[in-house]
Amino acid sequence: MKNTCENFRFVEEGRFERDLTFKFYADGRLVIVDNIAEEVISPKDLRGKSRDFYVRKRIAFIKNKLIASQLKYA
Repeated sequence: MKNTCENFRFVEEGRFERDLTFKFYADGRLVIVDNIAEEVISPKDLRGKSRDFYVRKRIAFIKNKLIASQLKYA
């Protein structure tokens, strides 16, 4: 299986400024990098708009993977 990756950048402005990079791998792994602190964080550390962004992208990623599987085995 190819180890492809989808990268998304999210910049949250306001009270808590965050610059995050979300990496969704084809095998289901997820890496979230805080670009300001230069460290990897977990989804439980997300709050507000960044958490909403993560949830929406995760759902879209799962839907696309399901559609690809259906087309592959149809």
